Amino acid sequence: MTRLFLDIHALQTVPPSNLNRDDTGAPKTAVYGGVPRARVSSQAWKRATRTCFADEHLLDPAELGVRTKKVAEALAERIRASDPSIGEADALLLAAEVIQTATGSVIEVPKRSKKTADAEETDQAPRSKYLMFLSSRQLDGLAQVAIEGAADIKSHLKDKNTKARAKHIADTRHSVDIALFGRMVADSSDINVDAAVQVAHALSVHRAETESDYYTAVDDRNTDAEPGAGMIGTVDFNSATLYRYAALGVHQLAENLGQGLREDEPRTAPVRRAVEAFLHGFIASLPTGKINTFGHHTLPDAVIVKLRTTRPVSFVAAFEEPVRGDQGGHVREAAERLAGYVPDIERAYAGQEATPAWVLRVGPNTHKLAALGTESENLSELVAAVGQAVAERLEKPA
Repeated sequence: MTRLFLDIHALQTVPPSNLNRDDTGAPKTAVYGGVPRARVSSQAWKRATRTCFADEHLLDPAELGVRTKKVAEALAERIRASDPSIGEADALLLAAEVIQTATGSVIEVPKRSKKTADAEETDQAPRSKYLMFLSSRQLDGLAQVAIEGAADIKSHLKDKNTKARAKHIADTRHSVDIALFGRMVADSSDINVDAAVQVAHALSVHRAETESDYYTAVDDRNTDAEPGAGMIGTVDFNSATLYRYAALGVHQLAENLGQGLREDEPRTAPVRRAVEAFLHGFIASLPTGKINTFGHHTLPDAVIVKLRTTRPVSFVAAFEEPVRGDQGGHVREAAERLAGYVPDIERAYAGQEATPAWVLRVGPNTHKLAALGTESENLSELVAAVGQAVAERLEKPA
């Protein structure tokens, strides 16, 4: 299949916030263009995007997976749902054996320190040593393998055909989130899934400084004879206009999804559905770090989407020289930077094929971006237009 990439660029302003903390509790930062910038890691925004799939009902639960160390518990629930006669403890043992066979991962009861064991009752459920990512349909298939061998699971899994079947189930019919973000299985690299999506660390387009908020809390039961705060503390924060970028390899996504999520639909339908879900989810999502403290609920001021057949291209270099904000804000100048930079770099590295582009923008500060592509009235219109374009490309002969 022809290489096909979807580039998503966004400008988003967040007020005082701490979206993504480092090991000291401060907002993550990076030096770019010789000055400190606010930074939100790719992991934080990928997690927010995955959460958005379910929260905004962008995809059916059957098209999603679960990433957890408690994978034996997840599979045991499927086993008992299919066969209630199997007890909880037996279901956990069956699940552990099947997962070990299918993925090569060791599933065992985690070791607890004596202090922890003495302090509270320990959880005896077996777990993986690392996060395991399995689709809903893979869990259903493995549950069936477990139920078939419930009488003697070890002997059942020693059968060459059964073992091969378990491995095949774990490596096919991937969920959309596995197909998008990939999967690494340390103990069985042959069932790894290459990610179709690359998400850049979001960076502020300007110099950003970390500040500290000193707060106090009052004890409601204190009397006038007990002055002072019940609690005091500090929390670090910054505010920024962020440049966000993600690249989706549509060809890799199509390969990961294989024949699709449902046998009764056209070949391109699941790929289009996954593209539209990611596009909507990435644009509309927001990391929730310290959100109860800061309430940083914002959406992008501008979004640019490009469809390419060569390679992904980020526009972050437009902000290598930091926006100064001399006009009292950063969005207007950031939009002007993009409006000038994008045509220049497209012209300098132009290929034989025109690059389709779509723009979604809000307010007069972003008006210069209108020239960069076909304008959409709202997010739904943008997502539908891009999805249609992707489907048409996929349907063309290679």
